[in-house]
Amino acid sequence: MNHYLGIDIGGTKCAVILGDEQGNVLEKRRFPTTTVTETLENIMAAADELMTKAEADGHKPLSIGVSCGSPLDSKRGIIKAPPNLPDWVDVHITDMLTERFSIPAYLCNDANACALAEWRFGAGKGTRNMIFCTFGTGFGAGLILDGKLYAGTSDDAGEIGHVRLDPEGPVGYYKAGSVEGFCSGGGLRQLGQQYALDAIKAGKSPSYCPTEDDLPSVTALALANAAHEGDPTALAVWNDCGEHLGRAMAILIDLFNPECIVIGSIFARSGDLLIPAMEKALKREALPAALAACRILPAALTETVGDLAALTIAIEGVRQRKTS
Repeated sequence: MNHYLGIDIGGTKCAVILGDEQGNVLEKRRFPTTTVTETLENIMAAADELMTKAEADGHKPLSIGVSCGSPLDSKRGIIKAPPNLPDWVDVHITDMLTERFSIPAYLCNDANACALAEWRFGAGKGTRNMIFCTFGTGFGAGLILDGKLYAGTSDDAGEIGHVRLDPEGPVGYYKAGSVEGFCSGGGLRQLGQQYALDAIKAGKSPSYCPTEDDLPSVTALALANAAHEGDPTALAVWNDCGEHLGRAMAILIDLFNPECIVIGSIFARSGDLLIPAMEKALKREALPAALAACRILPAALTETVGDLAALTIAIEGVRQRKTS
């Protein structure tokens, strides 16, 4: 069984993973993200430890996959100061790893990496045309088209979160009324605050935000709890979010005609609150034949998605190299 190393670089924590081509995580090392220099040293030390362990067992890893937030240059393997890692300016991460360990290393943004993982090991397994959508802090998409990841000319394909759905609305991806403005943790917070303020002024305070002083405490989790308890204002927030989610999914369906769209994070946890309004919008907006051919599914890889995303980059890198 071939072995691989995966490196998941996040704004608050990092992980180095040893796994096999079946997606089994064999060993893992986690540590906090600190300074660039210290974090890179910790990554190299953890990778060195796991590489040594694998070689002692007769399974030297074939490659290394690195998952990190955008912007980055996947072809040249350069991290370019993503918002959650502002000090990581032009870090040539794949060159560093290849020089240290003498095996190929590959870099991919985290949305695309999660798309690869869900395609190989999760809800999209067995498809050739699949879209994975993040729905957490932000909203983006990874595109698997005709059995390959499509990243675009400058690694910017799939940024559906930046698309404006309404002239005005909650702000996401630096744009009011965008998909991310309506469909993200921050977007739900903004919607929840606005709906609460309107309800309070009308003398109908919602349970999740009884007074204006409570507006800063509004979260997606608080909204979900209130909606499940039947709070009408919270239910209206989720209906609004679901409507805009459906409109965004219709755009993806009409453009790419996928077999399935897999949606993570908030959708995976609270899909029951989103699906009714989403489906109404889809039936109204999407081409009927394309909609009939597409399933919309919650992500299957939840707690393990970061680990498997990094490993899958390594696995796919070797596979693409063999076929190119």
